[in-house]
Amino acid sequence: MSSIADVLPWQLERLDLSRVDTDLMRGRDELLLLVCASSFIESGSETYTRNLLDLFADDNEVSSWLRQHWEPEELQHGRALRAYVQHICPEFDWERAYAAFFDEYSRLSTAEHLEPTRGRELAGRCIVEMGTTTYYQALAAACSEPVLRDLIWRIRCDELRHYKHFYAYFLRYREQERLTRPQVLAALARRIVDIRQNDAGIGLRHAATLLRDRRAPASSAQSTRRVYELVRTNFPVELAVRMTLKPLRLPPRVQHHLARPLAAIARHAVLR
Repeated sequence: MSSIADVLPWQLERLDLSRVDTDLMRGRDELLLLVCASSFIESGSETYTRNLLDLFADDNEVSSWLRQHWEPEELQHGRALRAYVQHICPEFDWERAYAAFFDEYSRLSTAEHLEPTRGRELAGRCIVEMGTTTYYQALAAACSEPVLRDLIWRIRCDELRHYKHFYAYFLRYREQERLTRPQVLAALARRIVDIRQNDAGIGLRHAATLLRDRRAPASSAQSTRRVYELVRTNFPVELAVRMTLKPLRLPPRVQHHLARPLAAIARHAVLR
């Protein structure tokens, strides 16, 4: 019988931190902040997984995939990113910062924050996976350190595969629940707002202790602007728009005409 480690797409043990070029990370505090914030969010996946497992308790296909693939992969992301951060910043008290993060984050990751139906929650999950896929793609583009870039790209590929799974399950429940486009659009919009207001902000706020431990930043506001600018500059807007529109199942001609203006709006608004 295969263990969970056997089905993971890549193994954490093969992350060779001895090959890290620390010189390339010198002065890249904004990138370290983003990596650290990501390590917190990914490490907190157990809470959200429990909510989804409760929601899909009698759906063996979805619950088995969540338990055997999605959760182990998310937790591996957290362990790998944490290992990298602690290699670069051995003085950083990750456990303490994560405990503070999780105390706040866990209060928002409750069943009450799920969508009212399975289909709409799966539409929301597509937005979450779109966000993580494009976020990690942006980080990979901004990163010159080879070990971190390789790790981030592996995580990005995992997140894209997760999107495809959630989208396939969404299609099934979309038919079962006879979801309308306005219902799906509302679920997508709510999750976009939720991600911007909660996950990213909470993770970055608690990861900011990294900067305070390493050196006093000029100001918190300046640090935040530099962090957001790094992502904004490298953000794959067209990919984000395509992945966002996909659950709406628009006619190809309509999607084609919407994609360009939406990309322009997103370029202006992303991480504003």
